Amino acid sequence: MFNWIRSAIGKRLANYLTKTLPGYQKFDVVPADTVASVIRPGDILLVEGNTRISIAIQYLTQSSWSHACLHVGSGNDQPDDNVLLEADLKNGVHLVPISKYTEFNIRICRPVGVSEEENRRVIEFARSKLGYQYDLKNIFDLARFLIQRPAVPNRYRRHMLAIGSGEPTRAICSTLIAQSFQFIDYPILPRKGEEFDDGEVPTFYRSHFTHYTPRDFDVSPYFQIIKPSIEKGFDYRTLQWTVPAIDSGKPAQQE
Repeated sequence: MFNWIRSAIGKRLANYLTKTLPGYQKFDVVPADTVASVIRPGDILLVEGNTRISIAIQYLTQSSWSHACLHVGSGNDQPDDNVLLEADLKNGVHLVPISKYTEFNIRICRPVGVSEEENRRVIEFARSKLGYQYDLKNIFDLARFLIQRPAVPNRYRRHMLAIGSGEPTRAICSTLIAQSFQFIDYPILPRKGEEFDDGEVPTFYRSHFTHYTPRDFDVSPYFQIIKPSIEKGFDYRTLQWTVPAIDSGKPAQQE
């Protein structure tokens, strides 16, 4: 009985938190087909988002990125080559086309030095979680923040974001992706252990996957930031400006 009530409340909160807010602006001018031609299986797509839950995560993590997806390539259930695996409040862990986020500001993060076999294992691990539901505990924590909206110093905000209950059939977007990469021992933001003399290999400590947020893939030193316009061969000289050179601060040419 209690689980049914909690589930019903969770669904109502999910509808409230995923409500789209007005005034969102996309600054990225890169065409969607350019993004689709650059992103690869194993890449992480970070999304800014324009919902209530996005605002809460952005505030608490001190970042513009509120959502993370893993590019898993094509599959029998999805013929499209550009398929993303994500965990959201309403649908849990499921697959979506990359076109879902073409109207949002995004960032592509690519793991460095991962072999084809390791990349396959990451994707297979993530796909094994399809059908898992979003962690309700996280929903209640985010809703509580939006209602109370406490004034919290920057250094304490992230600690307010309780990263779920840890139940094996529950998932959150960034923690699922972190768990997938930890499956092959790929680092995200490891903590360095004791200092060693020159020539000795330092020891690193792995944070639990439930402690990661979308922002961590952006600031991680082990993920390359992929800019589609640069990858496709950017030449600023080809840009056509509407402002005449004399109005842009450049000296006027002599007749």
